Amino acid sequence: MKLDTKSLQWTREPENYTITDDKVEMITQPHTDLWQRTYYHFRNDNAPILQINTDEKYFSFVVKTEFESKHRYDQCGIAVYMDSENWLKASVEYENEKIQRLGSVVTHNGYSDWASMDIDASIKSMWFRLSRREDDFCIENSVDGINYNQMRICHMFNADGTIPFGIYACSAEESSFKATFTDMEITDCKWLAHDGQAPDND
Repeated sequence: MKLDTKSLQWTREPENYTITDDKVEMITQPHTDLWQRTYYHFRNDNAPILQINTDEKYFSFVVKTEFESKHRYDQCGIAVYMDSENWLKASVEYENEKIQRLGSVVTHNGYSDWASMDIDASIKSMWFRLSRREDDFCIENSVDGINYNQMRICHMFNADGTIPFGIYACSAEESSFKATFTDMEITDCKWLAHDGQAPDND
């Protein structure tokens, strides 16, 4: 099912953006970011996030991102933003002329982590797929929108009911770039139920 872009709502609406039936374009503002405490010992909670709420327990959300990033920490991707201290995101984050970081961040109780791998700086497009199974989540990425690679499986506390999910873009330093989001779709959950070791008995 194609995502209805008109149902999306902003957390921190940016100054410059365009929303049509099949595309969202966002121009990032300098010094916007999402991070909480860990290692850097600062707290950044001012990135614009465009989300929709759902109480559906099992689904997948797919989006294609295109980015004209060119400065360190320019980034765009997907997010589940519960509140300032509990959220997850996945993105391509520009590092330098050679590499970018394809990564994911999960923040619980005001502390962020970051799992990443280096990819070539010439890559300017990436697909992401976010899948939910109750309060557990799987994040995947794809360069062609067909073949997906697992990036992360995680648990989100307090995410067993209605949750928000969507897209974001930001520039943590003195920078600005255009992020474009297309092909947004909600499907049946592509993250299949586990068929291996049985759960422990409580």
